[in-house]
Amino acid sequence: MSPDLQIDKLDRQILSMLVKDSTIPYTEIAKELIISAGTVHVRMKKLTDMGVVVGSHLEIKPSKVGYDICAFLGIFLEKGSEYHDCVSHMKKIPEIVELHYTTGVYSMFAKIICKDTQHLREVLNEHIQTIKGVQRTETFISLEESIKRQVEIKERKPTKN
Repeated sequence: MSPDLQIDKLDRQILSMLVKDSTIPYTEIAKELIISAGTVHVRMKKLTDMGVVVGSHLEIKPSKVGYDICAFLGIFLEKGSEYHDCVSHMKKIPEIVELHYTTGVYSMFAKIICKDTQHLREVLNEHIQTIKGVQRTETFISLEESIKRQVEIKERKPTKN
């Protein structure tokens, strides 16, 4: 059964509030939705157990701690069968903050955060491009992040049969 079928209107309202402000106490959510804080806690436990909520984290603005370069890296693999080995190597590179297996031109697409262009060059030349199976890479430096958000949690409309 699709997890979406097990998520009701109340679950969506709770998630929507937490996506906007993950620090909001369950008691405030409960007051807003006119339910008990225990209900919010039980619903969040259910959503976590279902894998809908996969944790919470503190978000740091990289530029405020000395990381001024955000780059995206298109990675070409020699063979698709080398994907898993490449991923295990890339997991060891802390500057890679996201990695996606993709369709299209690139085999993989990575988001990299570095201190400066020298640091980026070092990560590319000495760490990523030396991984067995990586054929070549294309780098795109981000000049500005204009939008960053979570998916909006909306109430699902019933489908007509």
